Parts: sequence; C-alpha cells; structure tokens
Amino acid sequence: MAWIKLDPITSRRLQRFRKIKRGYYSLLILLAATILSVFAPFLAESRALLVIYNGKLYFPTFEYYTADTFGQNPPAGWTTSDLETEYLRLKHEWQAERFLYARDTSQAGLDPARHARLAAKYPDRNNYVVMPPIPWDPYQSDFWYNEILNDIQVLLNSGDRTSAERMALRDHLDELARDIHTGAIDAILRDPRRSVTGDLNGLAHGGTMPSLSALGKVPPTAPDLLRQHYLGTDAQGRDVASRLLYGFRISIFFALILTFVSQVLGTIVGSLQGYLAGRFDIISQRVIEILVSIPFLYVVIILAALITPTFLILVLIMAIFQWIDITFYMRTEMYREKTREYCLAAKSYGASHLRIVFRHLLPNCLTPLVTFTPFAMVAAIFTLTALDYLGYGLPAPTPSWGQLIDQALQPENRDKLWLTFAPFGAITITLLLVVFIGESVREAFDPKQYSKYE
Repeated sequence: MAWIKLDPITSRRLQRFRKIKRGYYSLLILLAATILSVFAPFLAESRALLVIYNGKLYFPTFEYYTADTFGQNPPAGWTTSDLETEYLRLKHEWQAERFLYARDTSQAGLDPARHARLAAKYPDRNNYVVMPPIPWDPYQSDFWYNEILNDIQVLLNSGDRTSAERMALRDHLDELARDIHTGAIDAILRDPRRSVTGDLNGLAHGGTMPSLSALGKVPPTAPDLLRQHYLGTDAQGRDVASRLLYGFRISIFFALILTFVSQVLGTIVGSLQGYLAGRFDIISQRVIEILVSIPFLYVVIILAALITPTFLILVLIMAIFQWIDITFYMRTEMYREKTREYCLAAKSYGASHLRIVFRHLLPNCLTPLVTFTPFAMVAAIFTLTALDYLGYGLPAPTPSWGQLIDQALQPENRDKLWLTFAPFGAITITLLLVVFIGESVREAFDPKQYSKYE
C-alpha cells in the first residue's frame, strides 16, 4: 500500500517534470549536494574518521583524544594534555616512518638482529590514520608554508639531522629530505648562488630547488594537492574548499527555510486578501505598504549593531519582509478565480471559506507561486551573501561565500584567482541549478496544461 496517494493530475505533472531533463537532473544534483553538505563533518574535518593504533580502532569524529593518546609530540611550549591530536600531522608522521623502515630494512640484508633493532626504532610503522577527503575544518588556519622551513632549519642548526630528515619526509619534501640524508644540504646552503641568506628560506626564494618554491610564503596560498588544499587557502590560512562546503550548507538551508516561511505566509495572506476582499483587504494592504516603505538594509544594520545576528535571527528579520512580494500575485489570482463557476458551485453547496480557498481555488492559483519560488530562493542566497560581504550577516569566522568574496576583492588578493573563482563559481552553479529547477517546475505545473476545477 502506498504511503502517499497522488491524484491523476499531480501524477501527470510529476511525469512531465521528469521529462524536462535539465530541471530533473538539476534537482538530483542539488539534492545530492544538499545531502552531502549535511554530512560535511565527514567530508571536511581536521579530525580523523578512523585511527588504527597498536591494533585498536579509534573514532576521533565522535570522541576527543589528546596528543599523548597516540604518542604524538606536542609543539614547543605545550604539553600533550593541553591539546588535541593533530591527525593530519600524525598521518604524515606514520607515513614517513613506514618509508624510513622500508628503506632501512632494504639496507639491513638478512641480519635478524638489525631487523629487530629497526622494528624497535620504528614502532608506529603499522599504525594508520584515515582522514576525510578534505582534511581541514573551515575554522582551522594552516601556516605550514611559512613555518615548515624555519622548523627544519632549527633542527639543522642544532645538528639533529635525523629529525630534520623525518620532518621533511613527513611533509613530502622529498628532494630536501634526500639532500639532508646524504649531507649535501650543507654545501647547497653555503653556495650563495643557491641560497643568498645561507638558510632554507633563501634556498626557497632563490628558486634553485623547485620543490620548495611554494614555501616561505604567507596565506593566501594557491591550490596544493599534496597538502590537500584543493582550492587553496584564504587570507587566514583556512581551506577554501572546506569553507565553500560549509558555506553551501548554510546558504542552501537558509534559502530553503526563508523561502518556505515567506512563501507560505505570503500565500495565505494574499489568498485571503483576494477571496475575502473588503475591509480585510484594505487594512492588510495598508500594513503591507508600511512594511514595503521600511528600508530593509537599514533595519539589518541597526539590529546588527544591537545584537549579534545568528542564523535564526537573520531568517526572522528577512521573513518579516520577504513574504510581501508573493501576496500581490496570489491576491490577483484569487480575485480572478473566485468568480469562476466551480467556486460559486462550492459556495452553493455550503463549503466553508477555508475549504473553498485552500481546496478549490488555491490549486488553480499556483502559477505565480511555482514561478516565483525559485527566484525567491535565488534572492535569499544573494541577500545572505551580500550581507556577509558587507559585514552585517553571520558573525566571523562563520564560513560564508560573502566573506570569501570580500577577501577576493581586497586589493592585495586580486591576483589570487582561486579566491575569486571559488565563491563566484559556487554561487553561479547553485543559482543555475535552482533556476533550471524552477523553470521546469513552472512548465510542468502550469495550470494551462492541467487545470483542476472542482
């Protein structure tokens, strides 16, 4: 037995929508993206999905583990009980240990004693970390590009070449690790043609070691597959792809909630205006005219100065104004439809006003609703992006497309094309999908195709 029984007209409308491929596939893509955004903590997060440590399974997504849980050394000035495990660094450390173990084992021959010493030297070689596809949360800053060479230089200055090599291997600086292992790094740094300053930063800026050319720089940094910044970082070193994903989740649910609330409220008010007319229509129209005359942006600025705008507060503020537009169209439709014979017949049979409006008239007044709802969603996304860009939207550091656009348009970042293309591309694709869906829904649900007079 079916849970939902559709009438024949609705079934034919849905079948017609499925035949309009651009709208149907746009709906599937947008639904898939929305569902994926719900599970964003499993797609873009600095915590590991799974850690296999000494034969035991750990799930850091659901539980907090300090650095000493997995034997990770903390940064200088911290103790292991003070901070959470850095899972991406832990993954790279264990990968480097497996590489060193394999290299040293191949040089150990068949000597069982040497193999035993190597097994004790590399105890974490059989441990693994499974990270999300984007191993960065939207609030995490990554200053690795500006710090890694300084960290390795400190180890070289102290004479700890083993740790310096492991750090270089950990972060996939294979060319530098090889030169440290062979001892060639000393001659390279003494050569003023390769390093003017005689250190690793000079080597990176000199360009004679191509694998270091992206280092020694401050954010924003360009896309980097090895570091898994697929769309680069912003001015605070935060991953752009992660912030785009979380920003999409905020934008799409903001638009869905706001559009649903405003369209439902506007449809009810507009339908009652057109059907009841008279005093109710006159009074409600005067109220609407007062609301229309209020400058929306000024209201937001004043409220943002008084209170911190949260997600729900912004939805509430915008819903106060957004429901008005659809009332004009629904009012006009109701004025026209209530003069039809089927409405007069329903009145003669004693049907209540609410039944006549919502059961008989409204199904034949859906053309403006299905036509303008997609544009209402587009307007909601645009408005939230604009408010975030102006600084009156969601408070920092909430991931938002408007904040990314603001960074991209700063004079010092205008040559950072990834900061421009990422948010503008995300907005363009999202709005195109919404418009295609709306256009197809309007065509499929057009009452001129299937009218419902009853």
